[in-house]
Amino acid sequence: MEYPDLSALPDELRKIATERSAVNVYRMVFHSPALAPAFLHMADAIFRGALPHPLRELAILRVGHTYRAPYEIHHHENIGRLLGLDEAGIAAAATGSAEGLSTEQSAVLDLTDRLLAHHTLTEAERAGALAFLTAGELSDLVLTVGFYQLVCTFLNTFGVTTEGEKAPY
Repeated sequence: MEYPDLSALPDELRKIATERSAVNVYRMVFHSPALAPAFLHMADAIFRGALPHPLRELAILRVGHTYRAPYEIHHHENIGRLLGLDEAGIAAAATGSAEGLSTEQSAVLDLTDRLLAHHTLTEAERAGALAFLTAGELSDLVLTVGFYQLVCTFLNTFGVTTEGEKAPY
């Protein structure tokens, strides 16, 4: 699908779009000019959240693999490495196997899979998560998984690729 004509956006949106236009997902989301700013704010907020970066990236990659979203996988493997996600975590996100993972990584992988499959956690699963995550970190994990389900659905629906993109890292 073609990218929207950013020059046709109102001035305040065109400025935001131009600042983000190096990344194709951000360009494409401006097909929805009323929703794009909130989408970008949510993406930014996730990166400022309480969940430790390597655990966040593990969850994002697991969502990307579950949704078979190559764009997401490409970017978040790179981002994950930059932010401390080890190769065992990157491999686990692809396979779902916890082999070689720390206890926390294994738990986040399992929690992510449970959220993807059941759209909730049981009381016991939530209690287990709160044994090593704060309530804020668990909240960030749940919101991250949900947001990246949306992102991957959007990427796959619009056929977003890395073609012509200038990666920000």
